[in-house]
Amino acid sequence: MPVDVLVGLQWGDEGKGKIVDVLAPTYDVVARFQGGPNAGHTLTFDGMKHVLHQVPSGIFHPHIINVVGNGVVFDPVVFRLELEKLQARGVDGTRNLYISKKAQLILPSHRALDRILEEARGGGKIGSTLKGIGPTYQDKIGRTGLRIGDVLLPDFKERYAEAVARHATLAAFHNKELEIEAFEADFFSAIDYLRTLNLTDTEYLLNDLLKQGKRILAEGAQGSLLDIDFGTYPFVTSSSTVVAGACTGLGIAPRHIDKVFGITKAYCTRVGSGPFPTELHDEVGEQIRTAGREFGATTGRPRRCGWIDLPALRYTIMLNGVSELHLMKADVLDEFDEIRVCTHYRNPEGQETDQLPDLGALQTMQPVYTTLPGWKTNLQSITAPDALPEALKSYLRFLEQHLQVPIHIVSVGPDRVSTIHLN
Repeated sequence: MPVDVLVGLQWGDEGKGKIVDVLAPTYDVVARFQGGPNAGHTLTFDGMKHVLHQVPSGIFHPHIINVVGNGVVFDPVVFRLELEKLQARGVDGTRNLYISKKAQLILPSHRALDRILEEARGGGKIGSTLKGIGPTYQDKIGRTGLRIGDVLLPDFKERYAEAVARHATLAAFHNKELEIEAFEADFFSAIDYLRTLNLTDTEYLLNDLLKQGKRILAEGAQGSLLDIDFGTYPFVTSSSTVVAGACTGLGIAPRHIDKVFGITKAYCTRVGSGPFPTELHDEVGEQIRTAGREFGATTGRPRRCGWIDLPALRYTIMLNGVSELHLMKADVLDEFDEIRVCTHYRNPEGQETDQLPDLGALQTMQPVYTTLPGWKTNLQSITAPDALPEALKSYLRFLEQHLQVPIHIVSVGPDRVSTIHLN
């Protein structure tokens, strides 16, 4: 059986966790392929909200095997807290959970370095979540990082001490100290807990499951516009958030990839610094933020809000080879008389383009909008596609026409039941 991949098409926070939860019952495996505890996947069902950071979003389905792949950077303290919270809600998160021995470990010193390096940027901050993600990926690429499998070695503490010494040298370059002693007891306790879990070579596990005919859903974190190569660099994350990252982050060959589910909001948001052509700094942006409860699941920071951006979506659809779109949070726009859609950008010379330019040019672009009528309907009361208001149907047709990809799912509320399947 093939592997389907689910990716965010904007700057993250698109609602990927909900869609994984909705689609999961039709899969045997959910596998997370990149990112770390900087991700916050929010799932709502049975009147309760659940926020996952590193645990794959299939964890609430007992029949599903959940895999943390080698492309993930892994904070054992955060992971233990997640599993303990799941246990308190009656979910045994350890039973069907497998963690790659090749995933990189986030150390307390990585978190300290993250803050030191971000502060050193001054006014040029990239908006890091300060979870140690960037420094951990730096160590991975620099071939000095520690991996999950290292915790099983007899000299792990010596390896840890060597890593901390390297990080202390870097901190000293910025005239700072790591100040991590207060966090190390929790870290080593979490390492002991980690050793009790299923640590394995997940690339063999996943390929064996493929041979058995199992269906696998690869779950991405963040969004395609935060991709280390193709995002709005340098205001990006440190991993490959596009579909290609599923191959390197799980050890699955490209020929196994089948469907690509692209997740986008009916509008656009961004957390942290960086260009955002359709950002709204007025009461409309605040209305979207309030209606959409747009505050980071991981950081709690208010998200920047704006209208949907089709040039950016065309770009990420192209990069990912998206086969179907899932439109999230349509209900957030219920009260608007008009909905605006950015179809092009205009440069200072008056020339228009439907392509996403590089960072320097993007910062000078102005959005070109088409205005569509709002639906002025409470979408959360709707359960069938035929009952969707005509204005929303027109909005969906407009997006499909311009993006040349069918919309298969429309989310009309946070709960898993508030999901309209169109095809």
